[in-house]
Amino acid sequence: MRKVTKLFLLSLVVAFAASAGWAQSAPPAAGSKLTIGLVMVGPYNDHGWSQANYDGMQYVLAKVPGTKLVYIDKANSADRPGTTVSQLGESLVAQGAKMVIFSSDDMTDEAIKFAQDHKDIFVVLTSGSQQWKDGKDYQPLPNMINIMGKMEYMKMIAGVAAAMTTKTGKIGFLGPLINDETRRLASSAYLGARYAWVNYLKKDPKDLQFNITWIGFWFNIPGVTSDPTQVADDFFNTGFDVVISGIDTTEAVAEAAKYTAQGKQVWAVPYDYAKALDEGKGVSLGVPY
Repeated sequence: MRKVTKLFLLSLVVAFAASAGWAQSAPPAAGSKLTIGLVMVGPYNDHGWSQANYDGMQYVLAKVPGTKLVYIDKANSADRPGTTVSQLGESLVAQGAKMVIFSSDDMTDEAIKFAQDHKDIFVVLTSGSQQWKDGKDYQPLPNMINIMGKMEYMKMIAGVAAAMTTKTGKIGFLGPLINDETRRLASSAYLGARYAWVNYLKKDPKDLQFNITWIGFWFNIPGVTSDPTQVADDFFNTGFDVVISGIDTTEAVAEAAKYTAQGKQVWAVPYDYAKALDEGKGVSLGVPY
């Protein structure tokens, strides 16, 4: 799915740099050069969601001549208290950005505010449905779009892999914060697991246990969220032998590798970033990204 997002970003940037011929009334083209701003919720090298966005932009820079990236990572209230995401976007505009990408649904309100305040800047929000006419919070803004891969299908596949692998019939889901998107993804993982359990393995659904623990955000913030390392450990120590991660970082697969080294037979499914597999060779069942 990350490859799809890369290609979409590439086509988006090419079209923006070439013309203003959008279905929505996009701002004028930037000419032969285009500076793109990227705001990431976590560290740019988190081996998860933020790095996937950062690497996607590196792909664009390599493929589209004349493009330049300016970025800010760790755009969250714990790392940058007292600073709003829209203010961070403005700092990228001050560096020449004509397109700004806000890469987390956690930034929705601030991305909308930024788009309303900067009608000459084209805004991309990863996830959300604000620019979809049938969306829950539709707000037509001519200079803004939402993008997101159909991750529900990948989460279903993760659930299938977990169900086909578990020896105990107990699957844990390491969840981030609770919102519409994360409920859809967690539900998709369960439905995939249940489908495989019933239709492929021919087992009673009552014998499948699927538990979710929400940590409170997309990654660990000490003193604010639950510790995802401890949550993964709690799963593995109570008979759950597969943990599906729904957070941005790699604690689930790292802990699975640790327990496997200690002689336990456990597995994990990381999320968001293909190279997350490198942290759990032999214990990772694959990664939806």
